[in-house]
Amino acid sequence: MAERIHAEIVAKVIEVARSVGADLVAGDAVLLLESMKMEIPVLTGTACRLSHLAVRVGDVVQEGDLLAVVEQVP
Repeated sequence: MAERIHAEIVAKVIEVARSVGADLVAGDAVLLLESMKMEIPVLTGTACRLSHLAVRVGDVVQEGDLLAVVEQVP
């Protein structure tokens, strides 16, 4: 089952920590965002595989924008 990860705040993408196809465990960082001089990691909640990245370093995202899609792994 695919899960879409959306931005919770207006921020700038300052790092893409994983590439598409990477297997992740709960708590792994997918992206690093910056907002108001604070760095905010975007973390996974469960074991999954990164199937799509919708942003690149330097992109500015708005609240609700799609960041990535992950798929559950057994």
